[in-house]
Amino acid sequence: MPETPSDDAILSLGGVRKSYGPREALKGVSLAIRPGEFVALLGPNGAGKSTMFQLLTGLFNADAGEIRVCGHDIGRSPVAALASIGVVFQQTTLDMDLSVEANLRFHTRLHGIAGREAGTRIAAALARLGLAERMHEPVRALSGGNRRKVELARAQLHRPSVLLMDEPTVGLDPASRRQLLDEVLALRRDGVAVLWATHLVEEAEEADRVVVLDAGKVLAEGTPASLVAAAGAASLAEAFLGMTGHREAAPA
Repeated sequence: MPETPSDDAILSLGGVRKSYGPREALKGVSLAIRPGEFVALLGPNGAGKSTMFQLLTGLFNADAGEIRVCGHDIGRSPVAALASIGVVFQQTTLDMDLSVEANLRFHTRLHGIAGREAGTRIAAALARLGLAERMHEPVRALSGGNRRKVELARAQLHRPSVLLMDEPTVGLDPASRRQLLDEVLALRRDGVAVLWATHLVEEAEEADRVVVLDAGKVLAEGTPASLVAAAGAASLAEAFLGMTGHREAAPA
């Protein structure tokens, strides 16, 4: 059954609906994520994952329902809610001609982080991701995997409580996908809540919980092991395919 938003949730959706003309993209979605929890939003292409992220990042407003971040209603207090969110979008949003540092400095300025504090945070983030020596290079010179690392560094500079990852491994080779996933999984130690949207079952297998979304509805949620057991399947991939019938979600 879908998770019911609770008092200890750092990110919650309650009965969220969104339509584009006659097409209902989200049909009363509810879920809750707690501090330090890694939740995989698993669904085939067209399931409604991107629509959910558009609502969570304030790009669009929900038609009905409630979204709360750190206790703030995103509809009523969008600035306070969005200040607690870091995002890595599916499509890159870096300026390819600016240096890595310049891209990150722009982000710190947007969040009111200036001077020495901005430099300290940028240096620490890049060092943690193994990019300290690439700081002054243009983003265009980096590989796809390293560009994603820069976006992950940027998403953490304002020290958000919630990290949203929207199909972040699209276009990456297997080694880069694995490295990015490991970096984000490690954030649980710092109490960061992560919502990782994907259509690849292998990326959901290490999540604390998996939320299966299809055609705008939450079909099931639970630990990977509980979903496999409930479906009487041999693997999470088999359980997922049994629920949705979409073969494109099998491991790549």
